Amino acid sequence: MGLSQALSLALSGLHANQSALSLISSNVANAQTPGYVRKTTSLVETSSAGGTGVSVAGVNRELDKYVQAQLWTETSGAGYASTKSNVLNSLQSVYGDPSSATSLEGLFNTLKTSLQALSTSPDDSSARTAVINSAQALAGQLNYATQGIQSLRASAESGINSAVSTANTALQQIAKINQQLQGANAQDASSATLLDQRDQYISQLSQTLDIRVVQGDNNQVSIYTGSGVQLVGTEAATLTFNAQGTVTPNTLYDPNPAKSNLGTLAISFPNGGSLDLISTGAVKSGSIGAYLELRDKTLVQAQNQVDQFAGALSSALSDKTTNLTPDAAGAYGVDTSTLQPGNTIHITYTDNVTGKQHNVSIVGVNDPSVLPLTNASTADPNDEVVGVDLSGGTTSIAAQLNAALGPTAHLLFTNPSGTTLQVQDDGASGRSDVNAVSTTTTVTSLTSGNVQLPLFTDGSTPYTGVTTASGNQATGYAGRITVNPALLADPSRLIVYSTSPQTAAGDTSRSDFILSQLTSGTSTFSPSSGVGSASTPFSGTLLSFVQQFTSLQGNAATSAQQVSDGQNVVVNTLQNKFSASSGVDIDEELANLLALQNAYSANARVISTVNSLFQSLLQSV
Repeated sequence: MGLSQALSLALSGLHANQSALSLISSNVANAQTPGYVRKTTSLVETSSAGGTGVSVAGVNRELDKYVQAQLWTETSGAGYASTKSNVLNSLQSVYGDPSSATSLEGLFNTLKTSLQALSTSPDDSSARTAVINSAQALAGQLNYATQGIQSLRASAESGINSAVSTANTALQQIAKINQQLQGANAQDASSATLLDQRDQYISQLSQTLDIRVVQGDNNQVSIYTGSGVQLVGTEAATLTFNAQGTVTPNTLYDPNPAKSNLGTLAISFPNGGSLDLISTGAVKSGSIGAYLELRDKTLVQAQNQVDQFAGALSSALSDKTTNLTPDAAGAYGVDTSTLQPGNTIHITYTDNVTGKQHNVSIVGVNDPSVLPLTNASTADPNDEVVGVDLSGGTTSIAAQLNAALGPTAHLLFTNPSGTTLQVQDDGASGRSDVNAVSTTTTVTSLTSGNVQLPLFTDGSTPYTGVTTASGNQATGYAGRITVNPALLADPSRLIVYSTSPQTAAGDTSRSDFILSQLTSGTSTFSPSSGVGSASTPFSGTLLSFVQQFTSLQGNAATSAQQVSDGQNVVVNTLQNKFSASSGVDIDEELANLLALQNAYSANARVISTVNSLFQSLLQSV
């Protein structure tokens, strides 16, 4: 080997060592930098006439791509789980500790206790005041629960907006880096730095929604949602969210923009076109996925629970069911003058052809635009609901019912006189027999002569559960329920239910009725509350319903916390595994530094020796 060749080989080794030393310096300096991946030089053997040398082919990023992909997936899951857990824990505080006297259950029991005292001392004004106060406290807690639930929904709306902003920033940066990498050397140090930066943005994106990263050529990546919607390549799509300022029980998301009054999450593609990500179910995880589920399902159900309780509480005390008796011809007479929108006529009839017994609930409305009503209007899966417009009078009611039930149920409705609606089978065909007819009406007066009373009202309006163009009265009722203002003005009406004749002194019929309804009266609750199912809806006392849904919420919060804790363990484990392969180990870097320094010194000595030999040769000439 000649001196020139030896010098060339030593210089190649020196240059390789210098590059490696530079990377070690960078590794040590960035050991604590989030997202930094350890770098090493990629060396290749070079050949010449005089021997072999070494050259730097590029820079390697030391990472396990499989673990990295797992980490991104689990980070989305962690974002979803932690967001859901935090909100459900906050929801628990809205209901209060079931063992506390200020919780829904505690205040309900306080109301029962005060009523027991009133029945013992019906003429005691302080006992009456105690009932009023406990009723107000219960109504106030329902108001507070509604405010808390809607506040959480508003926070979810705000959370989606914030997460969308974070996601859009990440998408823009990922697209920008993809473009920069297109014209760069795939293995130089600047490309490795860009890859570190891009991975950081991908990590940020994975916290907001579920993603799938697809590796392409020349260090390019394309990112899709878990359902396959492309988010970014060399160009970024844009997420849009029209956040709403006010969230109430009546503000709900709807795939139809004309009906939706909550923010809609959509994606606009670089080459045109857009997609509603909510209606298509494209986002299933990450913080955005959790916020959408909480805003549109979980918290809506929570509001439904307190609304159903408030509605059942009011109806249990104000609704009067009257079983009607047929005349000699088998016809039942219904006085429609007592019916209010939301009140019901119940008919049980038997189809003589099939032998099957049917139940029909005729529900009054005062707005024909809401017709027809659906069977969802009742919690009973065996009940057929027929809506009628009461505003046209009894003749109109009869005509509407003949059109709705005559051809199928073979029932006949007539208006023989005044406000009487006559119900009977059609007689001629013998296809059906009417078994029973009853009415459920709302008592609105405190002194009607009935023990029923409107103790709780919708502001100053009686609660009947009526459906109007703006929705059902039950929606958000827990936020509006109050003690009847007329009762606040005259608490004696807790005992006095008739003024002509006057309720006798010491009569506890009304207070006993109220207590009985609160203690043992049963109601059937819609499965939309999450308690019971469509085929077997929950039926029970008011207290048992409260206990059911608060227990469900407590279990849901506990389960969500456990899932979040477990997900954090998975993420931390993967992060540690990823750091073990891609993180900087200072001890290892220092050991490599010593080895490189020795190699550098060896190459330097070769160069020094060759230089001395050249000097000797020149001096001898």
